[in-house]
Amino acid sequence: MIGIVGGGIAGLAAAYRLRKRGHDVRVFEASDSLGGLAATYETNGDDIERYYHHLSKSEETIVELADELGLGDDLEWRIGKNAYYVDGVVHPLDTAWQIAAYPHMSLYDKFRLGMLTLGIDVRGGVPDFDAYEELAEYEHTPIEDFVVEHTTRGVYDNFVDPLLDGKFGERKHDVSAAWFLGRVRFRGERDLLRGELLGYFDGGFAPLIDALIEAVGRENIQTGSRVTELDTEGDEVDTITVETADETEVHEVDSVVVAAMPNVLEDLTGFECEIDFQGAVCGLATMSESLMDTYWLNIAHDAPFGSLIEHTNFVPRERYGGDHLLYVASYVQGPHEDLWQMTDEEVEDAWFDEIEDMFPDFDRSAVEEFKVSRNPRAGPVYERGYLDLVVPYDLADDVAEGVYYAGMASEAQYPERSLNGGIVAGYEVADRIDKRL
Repeated sequence: MIGIVGGGIAGLAAAYRLRKRGHDVRVFEASDSLGGLAATYETNGDDIERYYHHLSKSEETIVELADELGLGDDLEWRIGKNAYYVDGVVHPLDTAWQIAAYPHMSLYDKFRLGMLTLGIDVRGGVPDFDAYEELAEYEHTPIEDFVVEHTTRGVYDNFVDPLLDGKFGERKHDVSAAWFLGRVRFRGERDLLRGELLGYFDGGFAPLIDALIEAVGRENIQTGSRVTELDTEGDEVDTITVETADETEVHEVDSVVVAAMPNVLEDLTGFECEIDFQGAVCGLATMSESLMDTYWLNIAHDAPFGSLIEHTNFVPRERYGGDHLLYVASYVQGPHEDLWQMTDEEVEDAWFDEIEDMFPDFDRSAVEEFKVSRNPRAGPVYERGYLDLVVPYDLADDVAEGVYYAGMASEAQYPERSLNGGIVAGYEVADRIDKRL
């Protein structure tokens, strides 16, 4: 049997591919629910993710999986309207004309930024279309140095720096230019007449998780089952110990996949991962009225949140019983931050006080319900030299033969974490196990 530690999308993807290849698998999930960061809330209609989700056109593996599971026709590609809130004004940034009209950068700033997003280096007057293909070349370059050199100081100060504040906070100067370039590449297709194409499933991501669970086989999945020990015989994995509410189980295994955060890997094997993670606090407001007419609003000033995402400006609100659904999201760099220490009620007050200041016409009584989710390890801090810190898929040389890793510290989650990256990581370890066995 192949034991899989973690019932998030990476663990389920590994189990799915291994089952297709004829292997006996069992997934052990410590909590009572599956899906990890794709877990959901109930609404007055379709379920919705606790943490906002959508797909970019560059995420091909998850699209292929959806097709295999019979959900290809349920994936819808919609325009996700983006805007930037600067000095009390919402500036749409979807079409070429809106970008040209953005007043906080010069025309030359926007030209240089546009060339960079297209992957073209125009320094020296001769366009280089291949300059940014190898992200590793920029692994040790600070973002500020890179953006100022490859675009302008105005682009960094007036556009990039506020975005980094919202994404990485006090750690922004540690992040590499390779992450920035990879993030630009990750975003996928844009219709210059309408905006960015983003994907979302009819019914949300829950049907995808459910279909994956059914394909693995519910009889092969245990929730409420925490793996507490991983034992080796010689240099090869031998057994795992699982604690449930009722008993302690010991399972003989041919291989083990740790599809969880690296702290779980360290607890089980002693393997130390040096990647730092940031937490997230994400609120979902159910409202009787809309706040804005855009989907994704980035914030340029020092707000107590990094972005506002009105989901029902992307997916029709009729799917949620006619309610308007708004995510309010912020990253935290550790439990020392005030936001992490606040109660849910304090978070709601602080955030909606700011929203009322930003949108004076907003009626706070429109908020009918507000739920807060927190995760202490929502994503990596992509610091300089990050690729030297990723955990290998195959840990035979570091731990024991038959031990594999498919969690968020794997290479598949670079340069940006995603559900697609989780599936890629799961497939990568499954392929290695299949070849070994």
